[in-house]
Amino acid sequence: MKLLVISHTPHYIQDGHIVGWGPTVREIDHLARIFDQVVHLAVLYKNDTPSSSLPYQSSNVKFVPVRPAGGDSFLAKMDVIRATPEYLRAIGKTLSEFGQNDIVHVRCPSNISLIAILWLAINNRVPHRWVKFAGNWAALGTGSWSYSFQRWLLRNNLHSGVVSVNGRWPSQKPHIFSFYNPSFTDEEVLQASLLGRNKQLEQPLQLLFVGRMDKAKGLDRILKIACMLKTHNIRFELNLVGDGPQKETLQAMVADCNLQHDIHFIGWLRRAEISTYYARAHFLLLPTTSAEGWPKVLSEGMAYGVVPLASTISSIPQILAEFGCGRVIPPQDLEGYVQAMIDYLDHPEIWLAESHAGIAAARHFTYVSFQESLKAMALEAWGLHINPSIDQP
Repeated sequence: MKLLVISHTPHYIQDGHIVGWGPTVREIDHLARIFDQVVHLAVLYKNDTPSSSLPYQSSNVKFVPVRPAGGDSFLAKMDVIRATPEYLRAIGKTLSEFGQNDIVHVRCPSNISLIAILWLAINNRVPHRWVKFAGNWAALGTGSWSYSFQRWLLRNNLHSGVVSVNGRWPSQKPHIFSFYNPSFTDEEVLQASLLGRNKQLEQPLQLLFVGRMDKAKGLDRILKIACMLKTHNIRFELNLVGDGPQKETLQAMVADCNLQHDIHFIGWLRRAEISTYYARAHFLLLPTTSAEGWPKVLSEGMAYGVVPLASTISSIPQILAEFGCGRVIPPQDLEGYVQAMIDYLDHPEIWLAESHAGIAAARHFTYVSFQESLKAMALEAWGLHINPSIDQP
């Protein structure tokens, strides 16, 4: 049984080898353990390779490159139209090698995923179609027209398949399945729990942000929260792990607030290196306005006993409530973030209980759990057994 993945995941050539954005590469490597072959049709860039990229580890993953297209400018958007025939040819050619028991998997939202959904809507070549919508499933009418259109197409099952989303939503149709966004191997969860379970809440508070430093992630709000903590005479250390277009602006803000000794710009780190920061953090701050479905950094932090203080966006409120860990606060309510930390300091036993609840919840975000959810969905939707005998090393 084969799986075709169609996505806009950035790939690069590094030392003669294909590498791609780390979280997606890891996920596809683990999908390859339950399929004979995984073919990943995605974009290949010619510029420098970001440090967040990883090579595939599974020998049964094949990469099919297409050129990138799209962007914010008018010319960049027109380039998507010019690239569409190439995308359609690549999809059609690749699917010509797939049979009736194989699966095509489209990862949304992106430009190429929109083209793939429309292609599936008019083509019956492969009967088993699975779309993963990684964005905010609840945000109908918000965001770009392309993302909203993709949600509409998928809600109405124009692709004649199934959709996996983050969270559970009112009036969820039978072809919509709720998945947890995977982040770890079973071994990584165990290691994280060992590092995180003996923490105690005390000052200085250990605060953490992990991710891309862009405006939507709320880094400017995090720095304002830090300034407010200072006025409340709460001692803290804030580590910012990541990089991005806002970094220089943020560094200037830190200097203006005279917080250079309290806030540290760590830069991009590989997964194993971030564990040091997760292991000692008390709170993960994420006052984001980004339209993502479930930020993986939340479950990654929870595995180490980090209590999230995060935005009221998408599935974040319901998943944190489900596992009894952390608080959700509107991204603009900066005082709410400060007050949450004060409340936890006043009641450290509540913080400790939620820290342990996060550690217990992490098992739901493993790749094995993700594999089992996919098998269950395929059986329910199509009566299809995803090769249970295959377990690639």
